[in-house]
Amino acid sequence: MNARSALGRYGEELAARRLTAAGMTVLERNWRCGRSGEIDIVARDGDVLVVCEVKTRRGGRFEHPMAAVTPVKAERLRGLAERWIQAHGGAPPGGARIDVVGVLLPERGAAVVEHVRGVL
Repeated sequence: MNARSALGRYGEELAARRLTAAGMTVLERNWRCGRSGEIDIVARDGDVLVVCEVKTRRGGRFEHPMAAVTPVKAERLRGLAERWIQAHGGAPPGGARIDVVGVLLPERGAAVVEHVRGVL
């Protein structure tokens, strides 16, 4: 595992903890759909299905993690969410939403984890 993928896995672990602490149930992590891409985290928030994109960055070196979710990425996430729903028996009663969790790792101190609901 290279440093970049290790950083991403660490951020996904922090994101999963944050979602669980917020009362959500993580259903699946790193769900792949052929060449279409990957959903970082699939969770349930009550009766709502949550497809969650996780972006992790080291402090001071790059743009804010949330800025990495471009319109192209958003469209890909919508398509992946539809495929996940089709592959798992349809949408739940509460429908689905797409959240983003940004993880910023400063040079010193604790990670900053931001969870934004229903961004896409």
